[in-house]
Amino acid sequence: MSARHLISIDDVDRAGIERILDRAESFAEVSGREIKKVPALRGRTIVNLFYEASTRTSSSFELAAKRLSADVVSVRSVGSSVDKGESLKDTIQTLSAYDPAAIVIRSPHVGAARLVAGWCDAAVINAGDGKHEHPTQALLDVYTLRRALGSLDGVSIWIVGDVLHSRVARSNILAFKRMGAEVTVTGPPTLIPRGIEALGCAVQPTIERLGEADVVYVLRMQHERMRESFIPSLREYAACYQISTTRLAPRQLLMHPGPVNRGIELSADAIDSPQALIGEQVKAGVAVRMAVLYELLAGTPALAAVA
Repeated sequence: MSARHLISIDDVDRAGIERILDRAESFAEVSGREIKKVPALRGRTIVNLFYEASTRTSSSFELAAKRLSADVVSVRSVGSSVDKGESLKDTIQTLSAYDPAAIVIRSPHVGAARLVAGWCDAAVINAGDGKHEHPTQALLDVYTLRRALGSLDGVSIWIVGDVLHSRVARSNILAFKRMGAEVTVTGPPTLIPRGIEALGCAVQPTIERLGEADVVYVLRMQHERMRESFIPSLREYAACYQISTTRLAPRQLLMHPGPVNRGIELSADAIDSPQALIGEQVKAGVAVRMAVLYELLAGTPALAAVA
């Protein structure tokens, strides 16, 4: 039987998402124990292959695998054979010699995770591929909101900022919609992808109607992906789209995938406000990624096979 993968949120239906979230709840309980390990993946090897810088995602996947008692091999492009010009395919063939049960990959190139899934027998988890998707971020965001609200059915979620360069935005639109939320994206017109409405979201050019939102999900300005001028200046962007406590109603919840550019997309007072779930999102990362690894390698088929 071919391995199951998590390349896109489209690989998981609503029942599958709920099963992963329920599993994550049980693993969150494990994380509160004095001994935080369970033997679910003892004897299995997980490879983390990161071609882009990462703190939250890479560390939480590593911790998740270790808490499931798996052996972990972490490879960064800097200082590895990738620096010497080794191709992705050759790297995967080399790592396959370790007989990994799963490969977690982050790459600046769209479609890299899907290619890897065709080159090896391991389960493949997309930890971010270019501007395409970041499915485990979406799952941990749904988990965080389900804990805060009980359900996403009928919840209005506004995603604000640099949607064009955000893989998080694409995965979250799909996941939030699948869980019953209404999603609106807003930001400078130059940072809203053409045709994004096809994902099932509405588009607003300004934040004038932000008060309609139950949840405000703010995206990072991704300077490293910008190859041209998309906005006149960061100061003008902040004046029009920065989320501060003066722009938030007391009932609204605030989220951000991190890392935050303080003073640009979010003000310091908003980050530190009681409405912010940013710390809860980070905490959710380990439990949710434990659940994804478990479901792929030891659980029932919550995740569809990728052809």
